Amino acid sequence: MKESFWGIFVITVGVVCIFLIYMFQDITNTDEHNYTLLKETTEGAMIDAVDLAAYRNEGIIRIDREKFVENFLRRFAEDASLSKSYLISIYDVNEYPPKVSIRVSSIAGGADALSGDIMNFDIMNQLDAILETPY
Repeated sequence: MKESFWGIFVITVGVVCIFLIYMFQDITNTDEHNYTLLKETTEGAMIDAVDLAAYRNEGIIRIDREKFVENFLRRFAEDASLSKSYLISIYDVNEYPPKVSIRVSSIAGGADALSGDIMNFDIMNQLDAILETPY
């Protein structure tokens, strides 16, 4: 009888450990996906929003604020995970010199195997980007 309880204990601990590994892997992958998506989307949107008329006439590199926001939201929506909900906050867009500050928040979580409680984690990625160009 004692050996059967040890067997049940080992199987239960194994199932709980596999669930915890799966949950933390999902959270880590969500965080990495959000950061990479934020970085690549910001860079592409800043390049698309460069004001070519100002560059041709005055020789300065500046971005158009409305064009940046439009391009950023379009690019982010194309590649974002459909199973997550996102909160995008654009704090600062400087046209000259080109600089943006963006925060993307999403919620990831799962159910606890022992108590059955639902655990949610707020995943926030913040990026301050400056457009650099070679002369």
